[in-house]
Amino acid sequence: MTKSGRDAYKDELAKLAASNSQIVCIEADLGGKNHPFGQQHPDRFFNLGIAELAGIDMAAGLAEAGYVPFFSTFAAFAALRASESVKLTMGYMGKNVKVVAAYGGVSGGWFGTTHHALEDIAVIQSFQNIRIACPHGEQETRKVIQEAAASEEPYYIRLSRNDAFESLYRDEDASCRDMLVHGTKPAGGSKLCLISVGEQATELCKQIIQEDDSIVHAHLCYVDIQSLQSYAGQLRVLSDRLLVVEEHRATGSTASYLALLLPTHQVYAHHCGEEWPIYGGTHAEVLDYLGFGIEPLKQQILTIAGGSDVFSSSKT
Repeated sequence: MTKSGRDAYKDELAKLAASNSQIVCIEADLGGKNHPFGQQHPDRFFNLGIAELAGIDMAAGLAEAGYVPFFSTFAAFAALRASESVKLTMGYMGKNVKVVAAYGGVSGGWFGTTHHALEDIAVIQSFQNIRIACPHGEQETRKVIQEAAASEEPYYIRLSRNDAFESLYRDEDASCRDMLVHGTKPAGGSKLCLISVGEQATELCKQIIQEDDSIVHAHLCYVDIQSLQSYAGQLRVLSDRLLVVEEHRATGSTASYLALLLPTHQVYAHHCGEEWPIYGGTHAEVLDYLGFGIEPLKQQILTIAGGSDVFSSSKT
């Protein structure tokens, strides 16, 4: 059975720690008493409770001593409550700290506005030099954790809560830093390239290209500035119209930076709007309230790509 990204993270980190004694796991009271790392490596597991700034600062000290600390908390608390420590520790000093930010976007559902994170990528991207990964599904999440553990760069890894999906990523020898192109660019050129960031967005894009094979889908796992710069050349030739689908605000989104990198292209975004998610509900219900979903995305594609011929070349 496929694990959620959050459970895949905990399981994969515990496995990696068996052969790497420098890996340390720090939790802000999210792991539970049956956390795999805590059970298998209790001497390297620290639950600090609700103390995010202290967690980042503690991770900085461990990194300075040669350890590889992974610190996990809600995305909203990692990117916003602990932002000064993240900025100085990971951005300015470049310490080898890995922040695993669960409950990204509005995946917390019933937890409400205080626990949602629709601004986190914008905040972390502005600090420079921090790798930002938004993996899709269990396989890709495991690979990102492997890459983070092997790297000396600071990492911000955005996960959801309990969503479980099959990853597009399949090749164990490939890096998640490589852009995955899902679908085949038609000989006459694609009318539109969908760019997905994160789990919900990728699932939406998968559904779209199943209905219209003239649309191509590029999945991005890494969305830090350096990674986006590396994708620009590939994206430039896929289509002159790009639609970024991302569970995030428009301000500071992946689409906004790609628009700067590709000034001759039309760059659009399907995002979570400017409303505050003030009502509790399931992940899907909160996204629906914010206008993020398959039907609004289809309507946006119809507007961008030219109307009646969209979804006419069905694969099914």
